[in-house]
Amino acid sequence: MMPPRTGRRLIPGVAAVAAALLLIGLGACGSAGEPATDTVREIREITVSIVDGSVDPAPARIDVARGQTVRVTVTSDVADMVHVHGYDKSVALQPGVAGTVEFVADLDGLYDVETHEQDLQLFQLVVR
Repeated sequence: MMPPRTGRRLIPGVAAVAAALLLIGLGACGSAGEPATDTVREIREITVSIVDGSVDPAPARIDVARGQTVRVTVTSDVADMVHVHGYDKSVALQPGVAGTVEFVADLDGLYDVETHEQDLQLFQLVVR
């Protein structure tokens, strides 16, 4: 049962401001039933080691979601350079010292991650 009307009316300007604030709030947080668009994704960490020219784990395809942050850490027993093709990211490796490259995977596609001196494929990154 609804309470009886008291004869009060909203002032037109106040109603417009209230409606505008409601719309601004919905725009910032998404409308009901829709997830927020700026959710934080976990960092995808990929760790690789190279010993005597062998890659561990063995090269494979690694899938990541578009927009996800990727952190690649590589340790090698010899000096080398790791390169992420397509993103043009690289890191110099010193023997026994982990090298890390981090980037946002914002380009759909298949990208090789390899060393330059030993010419080893570490893995292929699939972004979709």
